[in-house]
Amino acid sequence: MTTVLLHGLGADRRQPLDLFTPAVQAAVGADELIVAPDIRAHGGFLTVGEPTDFRFDRLAAEVAASVREAIDDAGEPAPEASAPLTIMGISLGAALALRIALDGLLPIERAVFVRPSFSDESLPEHLRVFPVIGQVLADAGPAGIDEFRERAIFQHVVSASPAGGRGLLSQFTAPDAARRAMRLVEIPRNRAFRDDAELAGLEPRGIRSLVIGAPRDPVHPYALAERWATGLRAPLVELPARDDGLPVQTALLREGIARWLAHTRA
Repeated sequence: MTTVLLHGLGADRRQPLDLFTPAVQAAVGADELIVAPDIRAHGGFLTVGEPTDFRFDRLAAEVAASVREAIDDAGEPAPEASAPLTIMGISLGAALALRIALDGLLPIERAVFVRPSFSDESLPEHLRVFPVIGQVLADAGPAGIDEFRERAIFQHVVSASPAGGRGLLSQFTAPDAARRAMRLVEIPRNRAFRDDAELAGLEPRGIRSLVIGAPRDPVHPYALAERWATGLRAPLVELPARDDGLPVQTALLREGIARWLAHTRA
């Protein structure tokens, strides 16, 4: 059996590995093959490319190809010749996991969508801060962090969630952030799904899904997690806000995922 883990915007494969692996192993066992690719211009995927390379259809196809390669390298049969996969993603990773499942790029049986931030709208208000960061990085490099701190768009986020503000500032300290700034400008322009009817198309394919969200998260609105869950006809786990304590949120997230995985495999 194989579980695919996908990271968020500006992060790398270590993010979902650290967050999800304990839950996967608790529910499935230590022998589960876990595949966590780096998305274009993140982590070990050094190539940046052109703006069109950051369209979701292209990113999803690249991720699916990376997953197939990793499965082959592990000496396992192709996904179509074995059990369907479980896929989990955080924010950007959730959107790509959804596209992979909807477009049939990999055979998926279960999907976990954590803190979704993409919808049927290009560049929604809650994601407009990322192109701003991208432009500051392109113009001033990581030193532009002080200028960004003074911007109203940052102050809006940090006033609602100090943890959310720290997350935005981490984009300036990410490896090779300036050279990779295009990812922050282009990726938020994508739509995760066409409309609610497309979301509703996942369940009839036999794909079971879980949505996880938290309040007071300006970049990942809880109302959007509710919309995903309603459209997918999926259970929704509400975590405490990050600002109320990240260790508690992490523990409850892992507990919720492990319980759901065990239930859906029973």
